[in-house]
Amino acid sequence: QVQLVETGGGLVQAGGSLRLSCAAYRLTFSTYAMGWFRQAPGKEREFVAAISRSGDSTYYADSVKGRFTISRDNAKNTVYLQMNSLKPEDTAVYYCAAGLTYGTKRPVAYDYWGQGTQVTVSS
Repeated sequence: QVQLVETGGGLVQAGGSLRLSCAAYRLTFSTYAMGWFRQAPGKEREFVAAISRSGDSTYYADSVKGRFTISRDNAKNTVYLQMNSLKPEDTAVYYCAAGLTYGTKRPVAYDYWGQGTQVTVSS
């Protein structure tokens, strides 16, 4: 079955950087838009960023715009999230997701999800 595997999470000080990766298996990767979401304890899952099938279009949540960059490599079936200038409020479990519809922030629009990777930003 389809599998999405996130890596790259960890503990970082405020102002630092992390790069998350999400590798897709048994998925026709180039036919799916990809997204990153996050969920902090006691909060709902929230949209972070999305990228179109070809990678030529991206958009971001206002809270991360200018600090995070989403990209993809269709030859490697992998999507990335470069996170710079991290803040304590970025602390959450980060999930990648695959969906057939680009341009939505709604989690229900995505068909496949990874297991998540923890990002902790200390102050």
